[in-house]
This record gives sequence, structure tokens and C-alpha cells, in this order.
Amino acid sequence: MEIERKYQVKALPENLSQYKSKTIEQGYLCHNPTIRIRKSNEDYILTYKSKFGLEPVDENGPSVNNEVELPLTEEAYLNLRNKTDGNMVYKTRYLIPLWDGLVAELDVFEGILTGLIIVEVEFPDLKSANIFQPPAWFGKDLSSDKRFTNYHLSKLSDLEELC
Repeated sequence: MEIERKYQVKALPENLSQYKSKTIEQGYLCHNPTIRIRKSNEDYILTYKSKFGLEPVDENGPSVNNEVELPLTEEAYLNLRNKTDGNMVYKTRYLIPLWDGLVAELDVFEGILTGLIIVEVEFPDLKSANIFQPPAWFGKDLSSDKRFTNYHLSKLSDLEELC
């Protein structure tokens, strides 16, 4: 299960190069359920996300999904990449340690989404997500704003469509 919160970013942390990072490209084969393919550095992953069987969460609460990730070969990834809907999403993800084992996943988008920066935090349980106090550099909670799902972002032709 994936339990996460997503935020705007008020200010970038200093010296991002000190943190581990991943170069990510991802595309979507289906929505509801969401079927995504992702290249993360040299790893190729097929992800299935669904809300099937889950209790609804508070509209101001975290995003909660059933999530299954499976490895792909490069060949399978490239074959599926040709079948994606919308645009590929390109971003660099910085992994910034927080506290209690939590990690801020800072996504700096590229391509047609250049200028968009979002940070996500995944939680081990709903209680942790509900009591989370974000650091000062986090902005508005976007967890329930569907415009900021990567699936929705893949449908945009430019960043101005977010407004």
C-alpha cells in the first residue's frame, strides 16, 4: 500500500547535489486503475495502482493506493513506452532525508513541465501521514488536488494548463 502526501515547494533546500538522485521518465498505459511504466536511472518498472477495496480517506488526508511494482526488461519497457497515452513525464528526483526514517522525494520536472517542483513523502501508516508536520521549505498540501497527479501532468501540453 502507498500512503503519501504531496506538497508545493516554497524554497529549494540548499546544495541539492549533496543528495542521492534519480533520473526518471514515466508514462501511463491506463488510468483507473493506473498502470504506469517508469525508467528510474537504469531500472525499468511496471506499476499498478488502484483504490479498489480501500476505505475512503478524508479529503484533506493523504493519498492512499494499493500499489504493486514489477521489474521490466529494457526491451519490455521500450515496447510499452510506444503504447503510452499522453506525454512522457521527465524529472529528477532528489531523496532528502527527514526524520523518523521519512524521506522527502523532491521532483524537479523537465521538458514541457519545466518549472514545476513538487515534493512527496511516503508514510508507513495513516497515523504517521495524518500527524506529519512538514518542514518550513514545504508549501501547500496538494495531496487531494488531482491536477498534480503525474497521470494528469502527462496529459498537459504545457505547464500553463495547470492554472
